[in-house]
Amino acid sequence: MTQSNDATVAVVSEAEENFDVKEILGRSPRQIAWARFRRNKVGMAAAIVSATILLMSIFAPVIAGLWGLDPDELNLKVLNRIGVPKLNWGGIGWDHPLGLTPGTGRDLFAQLLYGSRISFTVAFLSTGLTLFVGLVLGIVGGYFRGRVDGVLGRVTDFMMAFPAFFMLVSLADPVVDRIESAGLFSGNAARVVFLVIFFSFFGWTGFARLIRSQVLSIRERDFITAAQSMGASRGRIIFKEIMPNLWAPVIVVVSLSLPGYLSAEAVFSFLGLGIQPPASTWGILLEASQRFVTAYPQFFLITAGSLVLVVLAFNLVGDALRDALDPRTDR
Repeated sequence: MTQSNDATVAVVSEAEENFDVKEILGRSPRQIAWARFRRNKVGMAAAIVSATILLMSIFAPVIAGLWGLDPDELNLKVLNRIGVPKLNWGGIGWDHPLGLTPGTGRDLFAQLLYGSRISFTVAFLSTGLTLFVGLVLGIVGGYFRGRVDGVLGRVTDFMMAFPAFFMLVSLADPVVDRIESAGLFSGNAARVVFLVIFFSFFGWTGFARLIRSQVLSIRERDFITAAQSMGASRGRIIFKEIMPNLWAPVIVVVSLSLPGYLSAEAVFSFLGLGIQPPASTWGILLEASQRFVTAYPQFFLITAGSLVLVVLAFNLVGDALRDALDPRTDR
């Protein structure tokens, strides 16, 4: 019997010497989601592109300064009689990486960098306010249910019935004038405030319904019943038990809302309802490019391509996050 045990120990010791025995560690849901996201090559590439563009927007003055670019510098001498740059390829070169804008001769790369700051400001503020309102109303309706949920549901239906686009067209100038007359903001700052309020006012409904459905499901789980039986207060249940389980849909909504608001800001600025010249946004540059689309097509292609690249990258990141946070992905 002793010889048999000694032989077994010897075999095990030899196996440990020949093979690398690794400890099996458990992984949290966040680690599992991150592992899924890293396996998505398209999502990782889109995340790198999105982060790069966002950092370039934040540090636009630094990048322009290092490159020696001035977004307000006019180069009228290089324009022909119709306002198109006379230089080869529209002036594209080391001095002007993306060429010059027709009509003014400003550097297009600097215009895109500084214009993205306004577009991202509108998108981030609108997304943050939308998430806050939708999160609060969704949790209140889903947790308290009954009459409270009924009232919030009817308010949500009423808000979704409004034609948002036509409301913006009719209210843009009056609301901006009211903001300016109140002395709070002026010029394009007032228009930024108007766009953020407008996007948030009509954008929270879908997110609130998503959060409400999640809260209704979480509220019936065993750990919520256990917390209630132990005498936990409503505040503790909401903040300590329910909200930590809502981070997955919140992250997905953020990643998908940002490109939507970026596109919306560009559309309304293109139509003259958003930011106004002499400020520069992607929508304003697109509006200016349509006048030169036949004589100087690269201006339109570069501007539209930049907007498409940003929106596509953020959408791909949102899709990758949604797949990574879905526990049924590996099935």
